[in-house]
Amino acid sequence: MDSVKTKSDEDKVSQELGDETFMSAADLRKYMTDMQMAKAMKSVDGMDKAGKAREELIKRLAEPIDMTPERLKDVLQPLKSKLKAAAERGQTELMVMRFPNALCTDHGRAINNSDPDWPETLTGRPRQAYELWRDQLRSAGFRLSALIIEWPGGLPGDVGFFLKWGEAKK
Repeated sequence: MDSVKTKSDEDKVSQELGDETFMSAADLRKYMTDMQMAKAMKSVDGMDKAGKAREELIKRLAEPIDMTPERLKDVLQPLKSKLKAAAERGQTELMVMRFPNALCTDHGRAINNSDPDWPETLTGRPRQAYELWRDQLRSAGFRLSALIIEWPGGLPGDVGFFLKWGEAKK
């Protein structure tokens, strides 16, 4: 027996083709565009949030802290623990600070070019960290180096301070 197609059978097929289980090529292209736009908006929102967080960090680090004896102890105690742990792992250097290059008056140019006067470009808390090394840690045999550690878009980004205690390379 041959089955006879009825109007209701055609309506069912039409409904199946019209719902989301089946998309036309145009519908699929629109869906892809909408998804890409949603991802881009999420990415832009993320970049906005990251930019705002970076601005807040710069603002906070630009303000020097009052270095009382108690505050100095609060800084040095965790530093000593981190240095000891690094030495136990056999390391001879440790990154002790990371900060945006905006905290250098030249945005890290002197550091990138190994200019001996690079400390003069530091501002805020990075300047205080350098002075702490210069006034207290250098006499204990620690060396300090500053390096650009990030290159977003091929341009200098964040700066890292590294304390070193191994043999100096000649």
